[in-house]
Formats: sequence, structure tokens, C-alpha cells
Amino acid sequence: MTLDQTLLFSLFAAVFGLLLWGRFRYDLVAFAALMVAVVLGLVKTEDAFAGFGHPATLVVALVLVVSAGLVKSGAVHLITRTLVDQSRALGAHIALMGSVGAVLSAFMNNVAALALLMPVDIQTARKAGRAPGQSLMPLSFATILGGMATLIGTPPNIIIATIRHDTLGEPFKMFDFAPVGLAAAAAGLAFVALVGWRLIPDRSGAAGATESQLAPYVAELTVPEESELIGQRLGSLDTEAEKADVAILGLIRSGQRRYGRASGALLQAGDTIVLEATPEALDEFRTTLKLDFSDAAREEKLKAAGDGLELIEVVVPEHSRIADRSAQAVGLAWRQSAVLLGIARQGERLKKHLRQTEVAAGDILLILCPRDRGAEVADWLGCLPLAARGLSVTANDKTWWAIGLFAAAVLAASVGFLYLPIALGLVAIGYVLLKILPVAEIYDHVEWPVVVLLGSMIPLGQALEKSGGTELLANGLVDLTAGMPAWAILTVLMVVTMTLSDVLNNTATAIVAAPVGISMANALDVSPDPFLMAVAVAASAAFLTPIGHKNNTLVLGPGGYRFGDYWRMGLPLEILVIAVSIPAILFFWPL
Repeated sequence: MTLDQTLLFSLFAAVFGLLLWGRFRYDLVAFAALMVAVVLGLVKTEDAFAGFGHPATLVVALVLVVSAGLVKSGAVHLITRTLVDQSRALGAHIALMGSVGAVLSAFMNNVAALALLMPVDIQTARKAGRAPGQSLMPLSFATILGGMATLIGTPPNIIIATIRHDTLGEPFKMFDFAPVGLAAAAAGLAFVALVGWRLIPDRSGAAGATESQLAPYVAELTVPEESELIGQRLGSLDTEAEKADVAILGLIRSGQRRYGRASGALLQAGDTIVLEATPEALDEFRTTLKLDFSDAAREEKLKAAGDGLELIEVVVPEHSRIADRSAQAVGLAWRQSAVLLGIARQGERLKKHLRQTEVAAGDILLILCPRDRGAEVADWLGCLPLAARGLSVTANDKTWWAIGLFAAAVLAASVGFLYLPIALGLVAIGYVLLKILPVAEIYDHVEWPVVVLLGSMIPLGQALEKSGGTELLANGLVDLTAGMPAWAILTVLMVVTMTLSDVLNNTATAIVAAPVGISMANALDVSPDPFLMAVAVAASAAFLTPIGHKNNTLVLGPGGYRFGDYWRMGLPLEILVIAVSIPAILFFWPL
């Protein structure tokens, strides 16, 4: 072993040890390791920041931006709004949610797919009167499994494709991962839906089982001109209202509140529907039925004038400008270009138009305003802003534009017409030009710690390969598996990679394990593709701990899980993935 190899192995051991310890953030650890490697001469100065311009790093960032655009356009509502059904049996619910999560995560970042579906799953659990922990872990595992099927589904696939390009001159294409990934995902989903969820400890009383449920707002939505709802009875909206967890309170027409709930009233253009809902439920209901906010004309002016809209929540103190006055009286709309969307008043039902309702001290207001002016509006009102909850306004009039652009990019990248980073970059530009994503918000959706991790680890992985370190590791595994059949060698590689991925970040595992797989193939004088596929599946299959994959970490709190809960379903799932993947790899990617 040379001095450079010794230093690099020591550096990687230190990185892995610090990541396991968890005292410092993984991006800080990786960047510090890169700086040390440069100082020690293990990475050339001119190569120190090459990883930040690497295609793998760019694709990971762009996928998160595009995923945010799909969410904000309402594209994903087309799929998810049919899923909230509390009467469905738990196993059937897990099968359905898991299948949708797997499909979504194949075409968008699997972390983004889980972030999108997790509130839906929690909402369904609340309606069904059960703990979210019974279904959140299966959902997390399903989104991880689905990401294995395509190039953009999970960062390890992107990394392995680019390593193949650097080593063999050609990357894996969009659906090269599908034959093996789909086989593993299908078997894994079947296990999770039929057996796996039964292995999760019942923690119905755990903290987080009923995530904080803020008091709903009394809000208003209006029926636009040429709406498909015109001529329908108000009561016909009950089904969609129930799915969105919205309560319909009544109807206002020509400024007058109709008697009672008015469920039999035929809807007309300009009617105002009075609702009780959380901000998320209100936005879902509005998007599904294509309704307008309470002041549609003002909303259109806001859209045309600025770079998007934002929702803010503020508490009304006793001596604020709006206390004991209405939004109309203080001139909220024309003075601040803002619209009052809802009032939460300790469960009290309001009888007037929102803009004409006198606001009381202690009320919580939901306000629509131009992007980046929330603090200014709250200060002008003399109100106290609540902690930001990431509320957003769905641009449901751009839904099909968002879907069309994304589908065209996937198709162009799949047939080799456009390089994937270029295709995704064009989608991001299109989303900005169409005002699906405000310019000011783009960088908010990039997970910068992951970018720093990738940008730092890629030069370290390349240095290990150039020094002969990966070849040394590969030779050690070849010696260990000497005389074994091909399936046994691939199994050992997958077990080692899975073990690393369960305790480390899966991107870091892929960066280290992929060159080892190539070196093992070269030592055996066989095709490296089956070894790269084995690493791709194993690096993503991190099911034993909450730290092996970000999705597992995301559900830890809301699911009320403990560290040791994951292996109960995760261990048999990992064994199943290996058992299914090895034959599939040898069939579709022969040695």
C-alpha cells in the first residue's frame, strides 16, 4: 500500500467515523475532508472544486427544482387527490400509496416524492383514527424502492451513470436501471403491503402520532366565470370537500349570506363558498375544483405585477392596526396589494364576508400577498407573523404546461436527443418563464448540503481511484470470493454496499462502491455493468436505520419511531431485494 493510498483510506475512515458519530453535519465533514486532501496533495488544487460542476451534482439540484415546479403547478394533485379515503383497509391503503409513491419517485427525486405524499398519508391516518406510524415507514420504503427504476429516481443512480461515463465512455441511459429496479421494487412493494407493515411496532401513543393540527380557518372561495360547477348544487361538492378535509359552511351571493348551509342552492358565477379548512386543505380544494380566491380580481393583479405570491399567517395583537376593524376598512387590498383569505377564531363561525368581518385581538389571519413582502405586510398591520410553515399557492392554471415540459424533457433524455442535465435545465427555465416557479424561490428548493456533499466527495472518490485504492479494495474482495460463482460474488458486493449505505449517506456509498465494482469486474475480466447495477440497487436499499436514507429520517418524528424499529421490516426487505436482484442482474446484464 502506497503512502497516498494509506492517507486516502485513513481520510475515508475518518469521514465515515464522523458521519457515524453524527456530531457534525455530513456536508461539513465532506468539505473538510476535501480541504485536507488538497493540503496533503492527494487532490490537485485545480481539481478541488471540479465536483461542484460534475453532472451528478447538477442533476441532483435540478431534479429538486423541477420537482418543486410539479408540486406548485398542481400536477401532483391530479394523482394524490384520489388517495385520501379513510375507509380503505390499511393494507390496501399502503399498497395504493406505496405504488403511487414508487411511480412518482421514479420520475422525481424520491425525497421530494415522500415530502409530497407524507402529508396525505398523515391526513388519511388522522381521518381513519390510527397512528401515522403504521403507514409512514412503508411509504418511505416504497419511495426508496421506486427510485431504483430510473436514472433520475435517486442520486446513486445518477452518480453510477456518470462514473460509467467517466470510466467506459458512455453513461447509463434513463431506463437502463428499469429491468432490475422494477423487479426489486415490485417484490419489495408486495412485501411491504402484504407483510412488512405488520412487523412495525405499534406506537399509537407515541409523540408525533398526531402531528400538530392547527385550528382551521374560516375562508372563502369564489366560483369563476365559465366554471364547470355552475348549475351544480352546493351539496354536490361534499365528496371533494371530504377528500380535501374541508367543511363547507355556506354560500354568499350578491353580498348576502344564504339561509343555513344552502346545500340545495344551484351555483352561479361569482358565488362565494364559505369554508372551514387548514391552508393546505384550502389550497387542495381550490386547485381540485378550479375555484378562485375571495378577491379574484385582486389575485390576478398580484400575479401580473410581481414574481409570484406567498401565504403568511399572522396573529392579531390587541393594539394592531386591524384590531376591531375589517380588512376592507384598513384598505388591506389597495394599500398593501394583499388579500385576506381566512380567519381562525377559536372555532367561532363568521357570518359576514371576510373582508367585511371585524378582526378581533387573538385572531389568526391567513393572507395572500406578493412574494417577499410578507414581513412588510405583517409589520404594516401591526401583527405578529407565525413561524413559516412553507405554505405555497398552487398555480393550477399551469398544470398541463408543467406536465408537458417535464414529459418532453424525460422523453428527449431517454432517446438521447438531449443530455439529461440540459433537458432538466430547460424545464427549470420554462417553469420560471411561465411563472410556475418564482425566480426568487428557485434556490430555496435546492438541498445545498447534498450539493456540498456530492461536490466534495466526487474529487475524493476520483483520487482514491487514481491512487489505485479502489483496485486494491476490489482485489481484496476478489481474493475473498475466489472460486465462488458469479452470483455469490455479486451477493458479497451487494451485502458490503448495503452495509455501508445503512450507516452512511447513500450518495457517499455509491461514490466509493462503484469504482470498486468496476475494479472487481476488471480483475475477473468480465463486463462491469452487472457490478455497477449491483452497487446501484444496494446503495439505494438502506432500510435498517433512520440514517441510511433521508426518507427514513423524514418519517422518524411524524411516525413516532425509535432507532431500532426500522430493522424489523428493513432486514427481511433487504434480503428479499438481494434475492430478487441477483438473478435479474445476471439475466438482463450478463457477465
